Amino acid sequence: MSAVEIEAPVVGVTVYPDRARVTRRGSTRLAAGEHRVRIAPLPLGLRRDSLRVGGRGAVTVLGVEVTTWRQARSTDGQVRELERRKRELADELAEVDDADEVETQRGQFIGQLAERAGGTYARALASGKAAPTDVATFADSVAGQLADSQSRRRGLARRRTDLTEELAAVERQLKATDGKREPDRLAAEVTVAVDADDAELDLELTYLVDGARWQPSYDLRLVDDTMTVTWFGLVSQETGEDWPECVLQLSTARPAAATGVPELSPWYLDRVRPAPPMPAMAPASFGALPPPPSPGAAPAAAAGAAPRSAPPRPKVRESVATVEQGVTAATYRPARPVAVPADGSAYRATIAVLELPARLDHVTVPVRAAEAHLRATVRNTSAHTLLPGPAAVFHGADFVAATRLKTWAPGEETELALGVDDRVRVERKLGRRADTRATLGSTRRREVEYRISVANHTPQAATVEVRDQLPVSRDEAVVVRESTLVPPPAERTELGELTWRLRLGPGESGEIAMGFRVELAKGVELAGWRE
Repeated sequence: MSAVEIEAPVVGVTVYPDRARVTRRGSTRLAAGEHRVRIAPLPLGLRRDSLRVGGRGAVTVLGVEVTTWRQARSTDGQVRELERRKRELADELAEVDDADEVETQRGQFIGQLAERAGGTYARALASGKAAPTDVATFADSVAGQLADSQSRRRGLARRRTDLTEELAAVERQLKATDGKREPDRLAAEVTVAVDADDAELDLELTYLVDGARWQPSYDLRLVDDTMTVTWFGLVSQETGEDWPECVLQLSTARPAAATGVPELSPWYLDRVRPAPPMPAMAPASFGALPPPPSPGAAPAAAAGAAPRSAPPRPKVRESVATVEQGVTAATYRPARPVAVPADGSAYRATIAVLELPARLDHVTVPVRAAEAHLRATVRNTSAHTLLPGPAAVFHGADFVAATRLKTWAPGEETELALGVDDRVRVERKLGRRADTRATLGSTRRREVEYRISVANHTPQAATVEVRDQLPVSRDEAVVVRESTLVPPPAERTELGELTWRLRLGPGESGEIAMGFRVELAKGVELAGWRE
């Protein structure tokens, strides 16, 4: 049985969220008889049970064997040259530092010499032993030597800067080669035993590897009533083999901090129970939203802009991936072949650009915060199922929020918070409170009424969703009765949550009155009350 080694480069990669399927192809001519066809090197971490062999030719596959192959350490001449240059630069930097230290000491010596000589010349001039010209000559000499020393130090500083920058560049190049060299020390090899009939063999090898992934990310840009969703796929891998420019596919199949509107929690009332003590209710927390985009004027036209009569230039287009829809997953192929090195760096491919209709309104929860959040409700009218991933939200050209999309199916709506809109003013006040005792029996009552006012100071009509709540009793001795709900809420839940929707024109205001009373049986102390 003869041994044959063929080259089978990577021709295609399908990347899953947590792994990748790699396809290699190679060709060779086989004489009649049995042969052992060897393909190496392959990544050491390939899943051996995933290995599949196929192809074309009058050949019968007798067996497949995967073994570990110890590859010689890389002898890349470029790497050796970079390491040599790194050593040279380090030596030159040390020489520059030594020369700078010598010049520093020289300057200090000249300065001390001039200081001591100054006193000697002063006495010599007083006694007539030295002429003024002698002093001037000495001073000029000292000044010239100091100037030369400072000039040399400036030259050394420039030299140090140049050497440091070059050394940093060499270190970056060496670091870039590390990911390519290290996995080559230990690799896998595949040996395919075949029986050939004097034929041309086109061999195809596929296998799964860990250490590869793709993750979705999004840009969500709202302009008027349209949300443009740009869907990106970030591909990275540390499988031990570089992927050259080949057919790259991103599959949604799985072989294996955000912003939002504050949410209401149930408001319970109960009697005080001394034993055991009731745990204090923690108020529901909510994420702070970034401020809304400041309404500024449109930027001035740049000098030299085209005249008004010139036709507008088309927008820059993005190449998007083609899609193959399966039963439970989709596979996306970027518009052009790409190379992905095995150093963990991410390659970003544009999967799709979607124009989706958006509906804008405001949401406020004044019992938590007297502010209105601008909200976009967007329906996925595309055929794509968008996967969970981080998203950057833009309102026009302004970045307003960082959020995370959940799985977004076709036809499904999702809500996006666009920040606090200070042009919609909200106020919640306690209008009335009374504590009384019934004339018959010992029943006590506590009655309150709140007034919520909403003012629209935007230049267009606005729909404002107002959320509040009534308390819910947990004990039959504590009875909650609503007294005033004007206007009636559009929605309510069994947990006391109330929702109004106010339609306000520019400059208009609306008001909601909400009142209730709490009746307590004899001897019952109220727990859980809040204003």
